[in-house]
Amino acid sequence: RKIPGYSLNQQGEAIDDDTIKTMLLELIGGDGYPYGYRKLTVELQEEKNLIINHKKVYRLCKELGILRPQRALRPGRPRQIGYKRTATGSNEHWEIDLKYGYIKGIRQFFYQISIIDIFDRAIVESHIGLSAKAKDAARIVQIASKKRGIKPGQLAVRSDNGPQFKAKAFTEALHKLGIIHERIPVNSPNLNAYIESFHSILEDDCYSRHEFETFQDAYEVVNNYLDYYNNRRRHGSIGYQAP
Repeated sequence: RKIPGYSLNQQGEAIDDDTIKTMLLELIGGDGYPYGYRKLTVELQEEKNLIINHKKVYRLCKELGILRPQRALRPGRPRQIGYKRTATGSNEHWEIDLKYGYIKGIRQFFYQISIIDIFDRAIVESHIGLSAKAKDAARIVQIASKKRGIKPGQLAVRSDNGPQFKAKAFTEALHKLGIIHERIPVNSPNLNAYIESFHSILEDDCYSRHEFETFQDAYEVVNNYLDYYNNRRRHGSIGYQAP
């Protein structure tokens, strides 16, 4: 039977709450640093073999003061949601977009163009540089297509109307690969929702946590984060697995 102040592990052993709190602190000190209590629950269940539910994890996180702040709801007119593509498998539909960060040490921006597969949520390829041109966007699509073995007519890539994606070099590169290029209407980022969501996570988990001194510093930190995002960070929409 359940002992107050304890949870059981898969072997039937009682693990006291103080030990579980130590586990939680270790998790957020490592790969679990961006997680809320639900993902921490999955970590405890799968990595620590505990039999524990999210309600208890919420309580322990609250006692430790490590609950992530909740988003505030803003009253007002409901936003009209535009059409979003769906995919039944990987390599059917990708989204591409540009984000920029700041290098404090040299007072200069850097740019990141990333491609996300909307089905498996993986960042298939990314360009990180002090500039971001159409040829850079075309190059990472070519690399990603080769990496995933894309065949002509198989894939659609969606972008906004940024100059990199309207340029001849980009549109011609996709045409040669047999990739359909879709551009969303102006002022409709909800139609590029998957890459926009990734950029929000990237800002929260990576950019805002570091003060970059050099471009090399930014390049290494962001690349390490991409490896973490693809291979270790749990994603709620795909069953709390990593992409």
